[in-house]
Amino acid sequence: MSLRPKLCVYWASSCGGCEIAVVNLHEKLLKVDKHFELVFCPCLMDTKKADVEAMPDASIAITLFNGAIRTEENEEMAHLLRRKSQLLVAYGACAFQGGIPALSNFHSRDDHFRTIYGENASLDNLTQVAPRTRTEVPEGTLELPVFFERVRILAQCVKVDYFMPGCPPEPHQVWNVMEGIISGRPLPPPESVIGAGTSSVCDECARTRATKLVPRFYRTFEVVPEPDKCLLEQGLVCMGIATRDGCGAPCPKANMPCTGCYGPPEGVRDQGAKMVAALGSILDLGEYKGTTPEELNAKVEALLASIPDQAGTYYKYGAAGSILGGKAQ
Repeated sequence: MSLRPKLCVYWASSCGGCEIAVVNLHEKLLKVDKHFELVFCPCLMDTKKADVEAMPDASIAITLFNGAIRTEENEEMAHLLRRKSQLLVAYGACAFQGGIPALSNFHSRDDHFRTIYGENASLDNLTQVAPRTRTEVPEGTLELPVFFERVRILAQCVKVDYFMPGCPPEPHQVWNVMEGIISGRPLPPPESVIGAGTSSVCDECARTRATKLVPRFYRTFEVVPEPDKCLLEQGLVCMGIATRDGCGAPCPKANMPCTGCYGPPEGVRDQGAKMVAALGSILDLGEYKGTTPEELNAKVEALLASIPDQAGTYYKYGAAGSILGGKAQ
Protein backbone atom coordinates (compact mmCIF):
# COMPACT_ATOMS: atom_id res chain seq x y z
CA MET A 1 0.00 0.00 0.00
CA SER A 2 1.38 3.40 -1.03
CA LEU A 3 2.18 5.90 1.72
CA ARG A 4 2.10 8.82 -0.69
CA PRO A 5 -0.66 11.40 -0.16
CA LYS A 6 -3.69 10.62 -2.29
CA LEU A 7 -4.66 12.88 -5.21
CA CYS A 8 -8.01 13.02 -7.01
CA VAL A 9 -8.94 14.81 -10.24
CA TYR A 10 -12.69 14.76 -10.88
CA TRP A 11 -14.92 16.33 -13.53
CA ALA A 12 -18.55 17.32 -13.17
CA SER A 13 -20.27 19.45 -15.85
CA SER A 14 -17.24 20.32 -17.95
CA CYS A 15 -15.48 19.64 -21.24
CA GLY A 16 -12.40 17.75 -20.02
CA GLY A 17 -9.95 20.55 -20.77
CA CYS A 18 -8.89 20.78 -17.13
CA GLU A 19 -7.69 17.17 -17.25
CA ILE A 20 -5.67 18.04 -20.36
CA ALA A 21 -4.08 20.90 -18.42
CA VAL A 22 -2.78 18.36 -15.91
CA VAL A 23 -1.41 16.19 -18.72
CA ASN A 24 0.25 19.30 -20.14
CA LEU A 25 2.60 19.26 -17.17
CA HIS A 26 4.57 16.88 -19.41
CA GLU A 27 7.68 15.53 -17.66
CA LYS A 28 6.67 17.24 -14.41
CA LEU A 29 3.97 14.59 -14.12
CA LEU A 30 6.74 12.26 -12.99
CA LYS A 31 7.40 14.56 -10.03
CA VAL A 32 3.70 14.66 -9.22
CA ASP A 33 3.58 10.86 -9.38
CA LYS A 34 6.61 10.64 -7.11
CA HIS A 35 4.88 12.61 -4.38
CA PHE A 36 1.19 11.72 -4.86
CA GLU A 37 -0.83 8.58 -5.50
CA LEU A 38 -3.57 9.29 -8.05
CA VAL A 39 -6.54 7.32 -6.72
CA PHE A 40 -9.55 8.71 -8.60
CA CYS A 41 -9.64 10.28 -12.06
CA PRO A 42 -12.53 9.11 -14.28
CA CYS A 43 -10.85 10.05 -17.57
CA LEU A 44 -7.72 8.01 -16.74
CA MET A 45 -8.68 5.33 -14.23
CA ASP A 46 -11.43 2.79 -13.69
CA THR A 47 -11.88 3.58 -10.01
CA LYS A 48 -15.56 3.22 -9.13
CA LYS A 49 -17.71 5.46 -6.98
CA ALA A 50 -18.04 2.57 -4.51
CA ASP A 51 -14.24 2.51 -4.15
CA VAL A 52 -14.27 6.19 -3.16
CA GLU A 53 -17.15 5.63 -0.75
CA ALA A 54 -15.12 2.88 0.92
CA MET A 55 -12.18 5.21 1.59
CA PRO A 56 -11.93 6.71 5.09
CA ASP A 57 -13.15 10.30 5.38
CA ALA A 58 -10.39 12.87 4.73
CA SER A 59 -8.13 10.17 3.30
CA ILE A 60 -7.64 12.03 0.00
CA ALA A 61 -5.09 14.80 0.48
CA ILE A 62 -6.17 16.96 -2.47
CA THR A 63 -9.10 16.85 -4.88
CA LEU A 64 -9.01 19.02 -7.99
CA PHE A 65 -12.72 19.27 -8.74
CA ASN A 66 -13.49 20.74 -12.15
CA GLY A 67 -16.87 21.35 -13.70
CA ALA A 68 -20.04 23.09 -12.58
CA ILE A 69 -22.96 21.52 -10.72
CA ARG A 70 -25.54 20.79 -13.43
CA THR A 71 -27.07 17.47 -12.33
CA GLU A 72 -27.95 15.50 -9.23
CA GLU A 73 -24.93 13.27 -9.87
CA ASN A 74 -22.60 16.30 -9.92
CA GLU A 75 -23.98 17.41 -6.56
CA GLU A 76 -23.72 13.94 -5.07
CA MET A 77 -20.08 13.59 -6.12
CA ALA A 78 -19.29 17.07 -4.77
CA HIS A 79 -20.56 16.06 -1.32
CA LEU A 80 -18.77 12.71 -1.46
CA LEU A 81 -15.42 14.19 -2.47
CA ARG A 82 -15.77 16.99 0.07
CA ARG A 83 -16.15 14.38 2.78
CA LYS A 84 -13.24 12.28 1.55
CA SER A 85 -10.81 15.18 0.90
CA GLN A 86 -8.63 17.22 3.19
CA LEU A 87 -8.36 19.98 0.58
CA LEU A 88 -11.03 20.54 -2.07
CA VAL A 89 -9.97 22.85 -4.89
CA ALA A 90 -12.46 24.39 -7.33
CA TYR A 91 -10.27 23.71 -10.31
CA GLY A 92 -10.96 25.64 -13.50
CA ALA A 93 -13.50 28.23 -14.57
CA CYS A 94 -16.57 25.98 -14.40
CA ALA A 95 -16.06 24.96 -10.76
CA PHE A 96 -14.88 28.47 -9.84
CA GLN A 97 -17.52 30.72 -11.46
CA GLY A 98 -19.76 28.45 -13.55
CA GLY A 99 -17.94 28.55 -16.88
CA ILE A 100 -19.62 27.92 -20.22
CA PRO A 101 -22.25 25.53 -18.71
CA ALA A 102 -23.63 28.37 -16.56
CA LEU A 103 -24.63 30.37 -19.64
CA SER A 104 -27.63 28.05 -19.70
CA ASN A 105 -28.89 29.85 -16.59
CA PHE A 106 -30.21 32.56 -18.92
CA HIS A 107 -32.79 29.99 -20.04
CA SER A 108 -35.02 27.52 -18.25
CA ARG A 109 -34.69 23.77 -18.01
CA ASP A 110 -37.80 23.42 -20.19
CA ASP A 111 -36.24 25.73 -22.79
CA HIS A 112 -33.24 23.40 -23.04
CA PHE A 113 -35.25 20.22 -23.31
CA ARG A 114 -37.58 21.72 -25.90
CA THR A 115 -34.69 22.97 -28.04
CA ILE A 116 -32.50 19.87 -27.73
CA TYR A 117 -35.07 17.09 -27.83
CA GLY A 118 -38.12 18.70 -29.42
CA GLU A 119 -37.02 21.24 -31.99
CA ASN A 120 -33.62 19.88 -32.96
CA ALA A 121 -33.52 19.63 -36.76
CA SER A 122 -31.40 16.46 -36.57
CA LEU A 123 -34.04 14.52 -34.61
CA ASP A 124 -37.27 12.82 -35.57
CA ASN A 125 -39.23 13.14 -32.33
CA LEU A 126 -42.87 13.63 -33.30
CA THR A 127 -44.15 12.61 -29.86
CA GLN A 128 -41.76 15.05 -28.11
CA VAL A 129 -40.19 12.41 -25.88
CA ALA A 130 -37.77 13.97 -23.38
CA PRO A 131 -35.39 12.34 -20.90
CA ARG A 132 -36.93 11.23 -17.62
CA THR A 133 -35.24 10.31 -14.36
CA ARG A 134 -36.87 6.84 -14.38
CA THR A 135 -37.97 4.74 -17.34
CA GLU A 136 -39.33 1.21 -17.06
CA VAL A 137 -38.22 -1.25 -19.75
CA PRO A 138 -38.60 -5.04 -19.93
CA GLU A 139 -35.03 -5.46 -18.69
CA GLY A 140 -35.58 -3.28 -15.63
CA THR A 141 -35.49 0.41 -14.63
CA LEU A 142 -33.32 2.94 -16.43
CA GLU A 143 -32.31 5.91 -14.28
CA LEU A 144 -30.86 9.29 -15.15
CA PRO A 145 -29.72 11.96 -12.68
CA VAL A 146 -31.99 14.95 -12.17
CA PHE A 147 -31.17 17.82 -14.52
CA PHE A 148 -31.32 20.90 -12.27
CA GLU A 149 -33.13 24.07 -13.24
CA ARG A 150 -29.96 26.08 -12.67
CA VAL A 151 -26.20 25.55 -12.84
CA ARG A 152 -24.31 26.24 -9.61
CA ILE A 153 -20.65 26.67 -8.81
CA LEU A 154 -18.91 24.22 -6.52
CA ALA A 155 -18.85 26.67 -3.59
CA GLN A 156 -22.64 27.02 -3.80
CA CYS A 157 -22.86 23.30 -3.11
CA VAL A 158 -20.08 22.48 -0.63
CA LYS A 159 -17.30 24.21 1.27
CA VAL A 160 -14.31 24.88 -0.99
CA ASP A 161 -10.79 25.38 0.36
CA TYR A 162 -9.17 27.03 -2.67
CA PHE A 163 -10.05 28.30 -6.14
CA MET A 164 -7.89 27.85 -9.25
CA PRO A 165 -9.32 29.77 -12.25
CA GLY A 166 -8.81 29.27 -15.98
CA CYS A 167 -10.43 27.58 -18.96
CA PRO A 168 -8.39 25.54 -18.52
CA PRO A 169 -5.78 26.61 -15.94
CA GLU A 170 -2.45 27.13 -17.66
CA PRO A 171 0.04 24.29 -17.04
CA HIS A 172 2.52 26.64 -15.36
CA GLN A 173 -0.24 27.66 -12.97
CA VAL A 174 -1.07 24.05 -12.13
CA TRP A 175 2.60 23.28 -11.57
CA ASN A 176 3.14 26.32 -9.33
CA VAL A 177 0.36 25.05 -7.08
CA MET A 178 1.54 21.43 -7.10
CA GLU A 179 5.17 22.43 -6.53
CA GLY A 180 4.15 24.62 -3.60
CA ILE A 181 2.36 21.71 -1.97
CA ILE A 182 5.21 19.29 -2.70
CA SER A 183 7.81 21.67 -1.26
CA GLY A 184 5.81 22.18 1.90
CA ARG A 185 5.49 25.94 1.51
CA PRO A 186 2.76 27.43 3.71
CA LEU A 187 -0.61 27.52 1.99
CA PRO A 188 -2.44 30.84 1.54
CA PRO A 189 -5.48 31.59 3.71
CA PRO A 190 -8.47 29.32 3.09
CA GLU A 191 -10.83 30.33 0.24
CA SER A 192 -8.00 32.10 -1.59
CA VAL A 193 -7.51 32.07 -5.34
CA ILE A 194 -4.31 30.11 -5.97
CA GLY A 195 -1.96 29.86 -8.92
CA ALA A 196 -3.03 33.18 -10.41
CA GLY A 197 -2.36 36.87 -9.88
CA THR A 198 -4.37 39.61 -8.19
CA SER A 199 -4.41 42.30 -10.86
CA SER A 200 -5.75 42.24 -14.43
CA VAL A 201 -4.64 40.67 -17.71
CA CYS A 202 -3.90 44.20 -18.96
CA ASP A 203 -0.92 44.26 -16.59
CA GLU A 204 0.51 41.21 -18.37
CA CYS A 205 -0.32 42.42 -21.87
CA ALA A 206 2.48 44.08 -23.84
CA ARG A 207 0.14 46.01 -26.14
CA THR A 208 0.28 49.80 -26.00
CA ARG A 209 -2.70 51.64 -24.53
CA ALA A 210 -3.78 55.24 -25.00
CA THR A 211 -6.98 57.10 -24.14
CA LYS A 212 -8.61 56.52 -27.52
CA LEU A 213 -12.40 56.45 -27.61
CA VAL A 214 -14.11 53.65 -29.51
CA PRO A 215 -16.67 54.65 -32.19
CA ARG A 216 -17.93 51.07 -32.67
CA PHE A 217 -17.24 47.45 -31.74
CA TYR A 218 -16.30 44.60 -34.05
CA ARG A 219 -16.58 40.86 -33.90
CA THR A 220 -13.29 39.03 -34.31
CA PHE A 221 -13.98 37.93 -37.89
CA GLU A 222 -14.72 41.49 -39.05
CA VAL A 223 -11.26 43.01 -38.61
CA VAL A 224 -7.60 42.11 -38.53
CA PRO A 225 -6.29 44.05 -35.50
CA GLU A 226 -2.96 45.81 -35.40
CA PRO A 227 -0.52 43.56 -33.50
CA ASP A 228 0.83 46.10 -31.00
CA LYS A 229 -2.15 48.26 -30.03
CA CYS A 230 -4.71 47.60 -27.30
CA LEU A 231 -7.44 45.39 -28.74
CA LEU A 232 -10.18 47.10 -26.75
CA GLU A 233 -9.18 50.45 -28.20
CA GLN A 234 -9.41 48.88 -31.66
CA GLY A 235 -13.06 48.05 -31.02
CA LEU A 236 -12.69 44.40 -30.03
CA VAL A 237 -14.33 43.48 -26.74
CA CYS A 238 -11.25 42.32 -24.85
CA MET A 239 -12.13 41.28 -21.29
CA GLY A 240 -8.57 41.74 -20.06
CA ILE A 241 -9.42 44.87 -18.11
CA ALA A 242 -11.95 42.88 -16.03
CA THR A 243 -10.07 39.58 -15.79
CA ARG A 244 -7.55 38.28 -13.25
CA ASP A 245 -3.97 37.97 -14.43
CA GLY A 246 -1.72 34.93 -14.13
CA CYS A 247 -2.31 33.29 -17.49
CA GLY A 248 0.45 35.24 -19.26
CA ALA A 249 -2.01 36.92 -21.68
CA PRO A 250 -1.73 34.23 -24.40
CA CYS A 251 -4.87 35.38 -26.25
CA PRO A 252 -3.79 39.01 -26.85
CA LYS A 253 -0.36 37.68 -27.83
CA ALA A 254 -2.12 35.64 -30.53
CA ASN A 255 -4.01 38.76 -31.73
CA MET A 256 -7.25 37.60 -30.12
CA PRO A 257 -9.16 39.37 -27.34
CA CYS A 258 -9.23 37.95 -23.82
CA THR A 259 -12.57 36.26 -23.18
CA GLY A 260 -12.31 36.40 -19.38
CA CYS A 261 -11.72 32.81 -18.31
CA TYR A 262 -9.69 33.66 -15.19
CA GLY A 263 -12.64 35.46 -13.60
CA PRO A 264 -12.63 38.83 -11.84
CA PRO A 265 -9.46 40.43 -10.44
CA GLU A 266 -8.87 40.63 -6.70
CA GLY A 267 -11.46 42.87 -5.02
CA VAL A 268 -13.93 42.79 -7.94
CA ARG A 269 -17.25 41.19 -7.01
CA ASP A 270 -18.74 40.95 -10.48
CA GLN A 271 -16.68 40.58 -13.66
CA GLY A 272 -19.50 41.61 -15.98
CA ALA A 273 -20.27 44.78 -14.03
CA LYS A 274 -16.57 45.69 -14.12
CA MET A 275 -16.54 45.25 -17.90
CA VAL A 276 -19.69 47.32 -18.39
CA ALA A 277 -18.10 50.14 -16.38
CA ALA A 278 -14.93 49.91 -18.49
CA LEU A 279 -16.87 50.06 -21.75
CA GLY A 280 -18.84 53.04 -20.52
CA SER A 281 -15.61 55.01 -20.13
CA ILE A 282 -14.40 54.46 -23.71
CA LEU A 283 -17.54 54.89 -25.83
CA ASP A 284 -17.15 57.64 -28.44
CA LEU A 285 -20.49 59.40 -28.27
CA GLY A 286 -19.41 62.41 -30.28
CA GLU A 287 -20.36 65.98 -29.36
CA TYR A 288 -22.45 66.27 -26.21
CA LYS A 289 -23.44 69.92 -26.67
CA GLY A 290 -27.08 70.26 -27.63
CA THR A 291 -27.67 66.51 -27.33
CA THR A 292 -30.85 65.48 -25.53
CA PRO A 293 -30.85 62.54 -23.10
CA GLU A 294 -32.94 60.59 -25.58
CA GLU A 295 -30.42 61.19 -28.37
CA LEU A 296 -27.54 60.26 -26.07
CA ASN A 297 -29.26 57.02 -25.07
CA ALA A 298 -29.84 56.23 -28.73
CA LYS A 299 -26.11 56.65 -29.43
CA VAL A 300 -25.22 54.34 -26.56
CA GLU A 301 -27.75 51.74 -27.73
CA ALA A 302 -26.41 51.91 -31.28
CA LEU A 303 -22.84 51.36 -30.09
CA LEU A 304 -23.73 48.45 -27.82
CA ALA A 305 -25.87 46.87 -30.54
CA SER A 306 -22.64 45.91 -32.30
CA ILE A 307 -22.02 43.47 -29.40
CA PRO A 308 -24.52 40.73 -30.36
CA ASP A 309 -24.60 38.84 -27.04
CA GLN A 310 -23.70 41.09 -24.15
CA ALA A 311 -24.62 38.65 -21.36
CA GLY A 312 -22.70 35.87 -23.09
CA THR A 313 -19.73 38.19 -23.59
CA TYR A 314 -19.43 39.73 -20.13
CA TYR A 315 -20.44 36.55 -18.26
CA LYS A 316 -19.03 33.88 -20.55
CA TYR A 317 -17.30 32.13 -17.65
CA GLY A 318 -18.92 33.66 -14.59
CA ALA A 319 -22.70 33.73 -14.85
CA ALA A 320 -23.41 31.35 -11.94
CA GLY A 321 -21.01 33.09 -9.57
CA SER A 322 -22.04 36.64 -10.50
CA ILE A 323 -24.43 39.05 -8.83
CA LEU A 324 -27.00 38.11 -11.46
CA GLY A 325 -26.44 34.42 -10.87
CA GLY A 326 -27.09 33.98 -14.56
CA LYS A 327 -30.73 34.99 -14.24
CA ALA A 328 -32.37 36.63 -17.24
CA GLN A 329 -33.65 40.03 -16.16
